[in-house]
Amino acid sequence: MDLLLFFIMFILGLIGSFFSGLLGIGGAIINFPLLLYVPEMAGLEPFTAHQVSAISMFQVFFASLAGVVAFRRKAKAGKTSGAVIDSKLVLYMGSSILVGSLIGGFISGMLAERMIHLVYGILAIIAIVLMLIPSKGRLDLDQPLTFNKMIASSTSLAVGIVSGIVGAGGAFVLIPVMLTVLKIPVRTTIASSLAVVFISAIGGVIGKLSAGDIPVEPIIYTVLGSLIGASIGSRVSSMVNVRLLRYALLLLIAITAVKVWSSIF
Repeated sequence: MDLLLFFIMFILGLIGSFFSGLLGIGGAIINFPLLLYVPEMAGLEPFTAHQVSAISMFQVFFASLAGVVAFRRKAKAGKTSGAVIDSKLVLYMGSSILVGSLIGGFISGMLAERMIHLVYGILAIIAIVLMLIPSKGRLDLDQPLTFNKMIASSTSLAVGIVSGIVGAGGAFVLIPVMLTVLKIPVRTTIASSLAVVFISAIGGVIGKLSAGDIPVEPIIYTVLGSLIGASIGSRVSSMVNVRLLRYALLLLIAITAVKVWSSIF
């Protein structure tokens, strides 16, 4: 076992999932640039954009799986603070994002690296804008849930395609859409988005396996770090000023987006 490879990939997985657990966003938006640039800076063989998207997709899968398991445990213990998974919402958004992530994960193997960088660059800009917009959503769960099924399905399909290309779950786009566009109550959004992202990750992983170029050893090390990082992040989130960390993360994403865009042009 290459100890340097293990150390670097473990730490990168831990960092990405730490912010994921801390801020409730997809760790892939952070991990993509970290995986793309840090290993080479540390003296390792650089990963291609295709390999980076594959590593990131597997990490999202296992991190979201851990999140779903944790939520089910909280639900059984009655500690979900009223958060509920709406089956109809998950059906419409989950089925659409599954198809999209399958398509995105498969076609990513046929895209040039420059195109994958371009997709990430666009996603990074979207992430920055959405993170700057205050999240709004209904707090009540008294009335039956209603939402525009066409918008829910179409946006999920689009998010699934682009997320599958770069190896993301798409939570950083889905959550604002669910809150501001579909007007889903906050607690339902938190719980249901977790299930939708997990479904997206399933499609993304299948797509990546179909496309090939899967670096197995780095994936294992990154996943090990991500499982620990997500748990730490969720615990720390209740003890720190998340707003300051959110702006620090915005700065990090902005810097990496500039670097990615500069490599495109």
